[in-house]
Amino acid sequence: MPTHPLAAPLLAGQRRALARAITLIESTRPDHEAEAQALLAELGPHAGGAVRIGLTGVPGVGKSTFIEALGLWLAERGHRVAVLAVDPSSVRTGGSIMGDKTRMPGLSVHPGAFIRPSPSGGTLGGVARRTREAMTLCEAAGYDVVLVETVGVGQSETQVAGMTDLFVLLTLPNAGDELQGIKRGIMELCDLAVVNKADTDPRAANRAQSQLTAALSLLTPHGAEWRPRALQLSALNGQGIEAFWEAVQEFRGTVDLPARRRTQTAGWFDELLREAVWKTFVQGRSQVLGQRRSEVLAGQLTPVQAVRALLDLPLDRPEPRPR
Repeated sequence: MPTHPLAAPLLAGQRRALARAITLIESTRPDHEAEAQALLAELGPHAGGAVRIGLTGVPGVGKSTFIEALGLWLAERGHRVAVLAVDPSSVRTGGSIMGDKTRMPGLSVHPGAFIRPSPSGGTLGGVARRTREAMTLCEAAGYDVVLVETVGVGQSETQVAGMTDLFVLLTLPNAGDELQGIKRGIMELCDLAVVNKADTDPRAANRAQSQLTAALSLLTPHGAEWRPRALQLSALNGQGIEAFWEAVQEFRGTVDLPARRRTQTAGWFDELLREAVWKTFVQGRSQVLGQRRSEVLAGQLTPVQAVRALLDLPLDRPEPRPR
């Protein structure tokens, strides 16, 4: 029997309960964090059944238009679609700018869809701090497709690729030399590269698809089962949406997703452990850390020597507070 007051309505698919649960896990209050982890532990056995798709691309590539077109297409065929749109954080309030929800007017009111703009909180790559937990909540609420839209592109998009089943790079016709994408490291991560707005210039779209295909063939696949491929579509008129979903289904039938998720979970655990150990170590040691840093800047110690000196400190005895 569910024990948390949000658990039962969330498992029943109530969107309000899901929204309240995500607000809880995004809270930084220590009591809320403990409550959120208890709720996640309770709902965890009911999650894991959705396909998780990460989407990235430069501003203006049409991510929101694509998500709305795909989401409506899926919802009309009986799927329940959750969209976690990681917005840039407001520099004044720290909150989400909420732009993505306004750009998906049809999907935002569809009964089979749930859209949650979340502030990136300044995290590298625009991946919200609690996006992983939010995916778990959405799956427990019965959403079988979870789309994670990131702020933009950059080396840090490894974060969203490391938490989703399928990573999609959206690009444009006439976007330039696609080999630049390799230098940025984005194409090394993608499972599908999609040329959007193909209807605006079909010849350019064909050329871009060929360039993407050639570029992807030069890269070492990050999995033995699946060779990344390039597609083209037009989200505005729905052209190519069905072919895209067929590619997703083929990917799901080819890749060992449980193994991929276990690897991702292990990586997440290691990341959280490193963060926790660092916070534990620096707590109460600002004085000695400042001293070692000054010695490094003064040339009295090399950075390696300073770090080794810090590691000699006992972990359970922080520096005494000045009287």
